[in-house]
Amino acid sequence: MLKRIRITLAVIFLVMITLLFLDFTGTVQRWFGWMAKIQFLPSLLALNVGVIIFLVAMTLLLGRVYCSIICPLGVMQDCFAGIGKKVKRNRYSYSKPLNILRYTMLGLMILAIIFGIGSFVALLAPYSAYGRIAQGLLAPVWQWCNNLIAKWAEAHENYTFYTVDIWLKGGITLGVAVVTLVVLGFLAYRNGRTYCNTICPVGTVLGFLSRFSLLKPVIDTSKCNSCGLCARNCKAACINSKEHTIDYSRCVACMDCINKCNKGAISYTYRKSVNNNAVEADGSRRQFLAVSALVASTAALHAKEKTVDGGLATILDKKIPNRKTRIVPPGAVSIANLESHCTACQLCVSACPNGVLRPSAEIDSLMQPESSYERGYCRPECTRCSEVCPAGAIRPITRADKSSVQIGHAVWVKENCIPLTDGVACGNCERHCPVGAIAMVAYDAENEESPKIPVVNTEKCIGCGACENLCPSRPFSAIYVEGHERHRTI
Repeated sequence: MLKRIRITLAVIFLVMITLLFLDFTGTVQRWFGWMAKIQFLPSLLALNVGVIIFLVAMTLLLGRVYCSIICPLGVMQDCFAGIGKKVKRNRYSYSKPLNILRYTMLGLMILAIIFGIGSFVALLAPYSAYGRIAQGLLAPVWQWCNNLIAKWAEAHENYTFYTVDIWLKGGITLGVAVVTLVVLGFLAYRNGRTYCNTICPVGTVLGFLSRFSLLKPVIDTSKCNSCGLCARNCKAACINSKEHTIDYSRCVACMDCINKCNKGAISYTYRKSVNNNAVEADGSRRQFLAVSALVASTAALHAKEKTVDGGLATILDKKIPNRKTRIVPPGAVSIANLESHCTACQLCVSACPNGVLRPSAEIDSLMQPESSYERGYCRPECTRCSEVCPAGAIRPITRADKSSVQIGHAVWVKENCIPLTDGVACGNCERHCPVGAIAMVAYDAENEESPKIPVVNTEKCIGCGACENLCPSRPFSAIYVEGHERHRTI
């Protein structure tokens, strides 16, 4: 019964979190967006105290159920492990914990958070790793299937569905997603929860907590005949059937052992005193308190393809200008804030309806979101990215506030401007600027008949990119947005 409940909840979480990255309508986000916000590392970086207390209390009560129910990467590994068990039953065996490796990876993660090395944090964050897999590998397939259904429905005069642009948003991110899926899938297929109990820093932290959980699998030595069936089915490799002990720092409360024991010798229950082996002694209270304090101090330190307006054809084949400062979305506050909080889960990239956000390819901000306006611009009425971010990298912002947040300013490039290069009137940038920051003036002030060129009022410009996106100049726009290190209110 306990295993069925666990599997049911795990499937619900996995499916809903996956749909958060696949759904381009925003419907799933409105109902199940909270599932992203209760992930451990994002809530820690966001200093979401309520969620952190809930997860800690849940672990102290029930053990590492977070890893087997809430964490999508953990549940994904269980799926691969399940395939492996069907190929070969009773394939696992007890192994000693690799504590040096576990503590080292946790320490490196903490140092990366303190010093703002976002790319390293992104690589180790379990929720973010799954997000990149869903966004990079599953989203294109989902969109392709949607387009097939939309075309079929249109042929039958049904317009319930609509086609969307299939866009692979980042080669590096896609490559990382593929490698992550292959490596973790193979490890889980062969050895179960190897990653969770050796590399994952979230698993290590929750492992400290789970040593003191009130409820846990307990072996009744009076009933156990040391057959080893529980150990051979433990994907966490934490049951020593010969000594009748369980390493609770690695146990993910999957309930497989309880389900497999023919003698009823294992039960999920409360026990005041557990006969622990050297593995358990290694995780003393002093270690627990020390690491907990370190993690707490770390958290305290970091407290459809659109149609272009005006009836013009969709602008294609734009190239990214050479910006001196990258652009981060409103709500990010500053580049430094985004880099210190973002785990590169790609949820904001998936949620962006205008094709503005994409993963960065720069080393210092690898896979973190940045804005670019080749496919669309940041519409003042859209606040989707700030609504979905679970880590506080993009803070919630209202539509009214967004129109007054300056994330950058427009820069005119004389050599690319069509009125000067082709001798035709344009004014597209002025026409579509949502804040009226662009005016068309005569190129020659003494000749009113001279071509009109744009002049940017940088005090009014908010950096939305409408001018850059809608500029008809190819391959580079005659006007582009230069980002600001820190946003300001105008």
